[in-house]
Amino acid sequence: MSSSLIDVIRQHAPAPSGSPAADGEAFGLLEALARVPDPRDPRGVRYPLASVLAVAVCAVMAGANTFAAIGDWVDDLDAPAWGRLGFTGRVPVLTTVWRLLVRVDAETLTAVLADWLCSRVSAPPPIRRVIAVDGKVLRGAVLTEGRVHLLSAYDTSTGVVLAQVQVAAKSNEIPAFAPLLEQVTARLGSLTGVVIVADALHTQVAHARAVAAAGGDLYVSVKANQPRLYAQLKRLPWAQGPIGDQHRDTGHGRRETRTVKALTLQTPGGIGFPHAQQAVRITRTRTMAGKRTRETVYLVASLPAAHAQPADLQQWARLEWHIENRLHWIRDATFGEDAHRARTGTEPAVAAVLRNTAIAFHRGNGETNIARATRRANRRPHDLITTVTSSYPTTQ
Repeated sequence: MSSSLIDVIRQHAPAPSGSPAADGEAFGLLEALARVPDPRDPRGVRYPLASVLAVAVCAVMAGANTFAAIGDWVDDLDAPAWGRLGFTGRVPVLTTVWRLLVRVDAETLTAVLADWLCSRVSAPPPIRRVIAVDGKVLRGAVLTEGRVHLLSAYDTSTGVVLAQVQVAAKSNEIPAFAPLLEQVTARLGSLTGVVIVADALHTQVAHARAVAAAGGDLYVSVKANQPRLYAQLKRLPWAQGPIGDQHRDTGHGRRETRTVKALTLQTPGGIGFPHAQQAVRITRTRTMAGKRTRETVYLVASLPAAHAQPADLQQWARLEWHIENRLHWIRDATFGEDAHRARTGTEPAVAAVLRNTAIAFHRGNGETNIARATRRANRRPHDLITTVTSSYPTTQ
């Protein structure tokens, strides 16, 4: 990661206790976006970068799912709305907006917008903040070097994507985990009290050591990609351990029971995985249309039993799915991400950042149906602009 990006993220790190930012004071979108480095030559600049970025953010919040749709939304605004977004006398045409957006650094934009979204959250953070890490391939976006694959860190308590990195061509998510973790650490200032949850791909020795070195904890599932560790977990004396937590759900024509057992390892890392303090087994029994299925999942946690009870382990395992169900799926279903043929510069990653921001913004306003929220924002653009430019965390 470039030093300039780290500097920007650190600039947006949480303020010390007692400062206005730490006391919950929000700030407007234009003020936040003014900190994004301008990629243009200062000579001949006609439109403020913060205004162009702000109007793109607002357009996506109102449901724009392509850059052409962003241009249409800008054209449909009236002069007072343009003025409140920082434009004087004229607004940029679509090609101008597009040429600028494809040059903006997507990782820096993520850091700035995440800071703005977090400043609007009035509730105190939970005792343990759970951050889900997962990747997504943008199926419609193909650059010269190949398909675009993004790895994101999603704060399950706020719905904010704290960091997002692009996976290198002809590689996978594993090497991208370290720079993603570095950005999250820079964003939060510390990983103390943070639990990183991820799928089995990230059950890696290097990941466990990196998270521990940053002061955080790792909770990951174990599958056949780690055959030795998987065999060690299966051989543990599960039958002798009591049921730690059991949860039943009904809905969508199915009944599901999830049973958790957790065993404290005799020595940290005693199963051959660094910093592992608990081994976890979750058994899912599902009945649907008269057919019963059973699935067993093994996980390892770097937290001891005193800090992670079976009920916590049950909840955190489910939170790992939030990044898929509450973020990635919404980007596809509501914003048509996989159909968007973004193929130039940082265009695919920037478009994903704008969608992440729109989803987190609406969720922060208490919306559960993001599609309906975007339609309402499109009908009431002045209310939307008032909300995002305000220094107070008000809702529409």
